Amino acid sequence: MKQEKYSLDFGKKEKVLNYACQTYQLSRPNKVGAVMALIRECQPNTINDWEQWYFENVYTEAKAKTKITKESLQELGERLYEKITEVVIPEWQAAFAALSRQDCIDYIFNLTINRTFDGFIREKSVVNDGLAKIFPKLTFEESDPELDHVGDIDYIAKVGDKAIGIQIKPVTAKSNFGGYSATERMKASFADFEEKFGGKVFVVFSLDGEIANKEIITEIKNEIERLKL
Repeated sequence: MKQEKYSLDFGKKEKVLNYACQTYQLSRPNKVGAVMALIRECQPNTINDWEQWYFENVYTEAKAKTKITKESLQELGERLYEKITEVVIPEWQAAFAALSRQDCIDYIFNLTINRTFDGFIREKSVVNDGLAKIFPKLTFEESDPELDHVGDIDYIAKVGDKAIGIQIKPVTAKSNFGGYSATERMKASFADFEEKFGGKVFVVFSLDGEIANKEIITEIKNEIERLKL
């Protein structure tokens, strides 16, 4: 039986809506809650069950938690509209006006060759010069392509008959990785990994080939000890 879909179709507008929503972090857990985890907690039979439960029970995942209401979601929509009309459209218009054929050629080459190589070297440095030396008893192995694609896992480290996962993210000196939040898709992938391998997935940020979020080391140590029990 064909599954009924409730999602709206925004057509060609979907790309700009998605871009702006992600760029300005308007659908993060600190704004709308960890929705995939929440709907699993709710276990609704109908979309009306889910909507009612959501507005009755959900708070933002922020330091100062606030109740999520229809009005607060509408406010996020208003902010999205302002960002698109006041920032995104003018920026894109300027980019379109300056864009050249050579820019497109250079971009494809850069994306395929330069960035891929940079990412490869960055991952190797974080693992071989960082994690492998901090945890010499663990062997970090590159995940197979299928797992990497589906589960967002770059490396796996076995702890007995279990394993932890590592995802490596680039970060520039000006980036605020402290405000990073995994997408709902990634959270679901991480949960699937933990269910299969028993261990958590850790996001390690790389700055010039070194571990930027040093606190993650303690978290990994604690998880290793937990898995050994």
